[in-house]
Amino acid sequence: MINLVLFGKPGAGKGTQANFLKEKYNLKHISTGDVFRFNIKNGTELGTLAKSYIDKGELVPDEVTINMLRDEVEKNPDANGFIFDGFPRTNAQAKALDNLMTDKNMKIDATIALEADDEVLIQRLLERGKVSGRSDDQDENKIRNRFEEYAEKTAPLIEFYQEQGKFHSVNGIGSIEEITERLSKVIATL
Repeated sequence: MINLVLFGKPGAGKGTQANFLKEKYNLKHISTGDVFRFNIKNGTELGTLAKSYIDKGELVPDEVTINMLRDEVEKNPDANGFIFDGFPRTNAQAKALDNLMTDKNMKIDATIALEADDEVLIQRLLERGKVSGRSDDQDENKIRNRFEEYAEKTAPLIEFYQEQGKFHSVNGIGSIEEITERLSKVIATL
């Protein structure tokens, strides 16, 4: 069983890479963004609450995120492993994820950060916003706010996972195939 956390600023390619990795390693991809969008689209209580934060370009509070994530893990008891995309974003979430994994007799094997320049990511997100219609991808100020929140709240996670010997950094610029190959090299060492 392999359990991975994909890490990176909005637009770094976490979702794209997770799709390739889930096929290659037969893992279940859990994207907090997709889980949020599902709950929002279906008007669930958690979805409505999450939307109020997302529309302001803010991160969704831990309790909401953790409740959604627990539901997703429990829906897939026979998975060969999970790719967590967009979660955890704080030390509190990382500890909650470790606790959830322990409850399920699992562990996080590696955290892989996709690194990319802010200006490259802003252009990616603005392009994505034109196609997806996502309000948080159509406003450069909201995007920059998300980057600031990411840097402030997630930087401590690097140290958290480095202390566990589980943090890996991968260049997120290049072709999709090149980036997938870089990620595969990290996974091969686990």
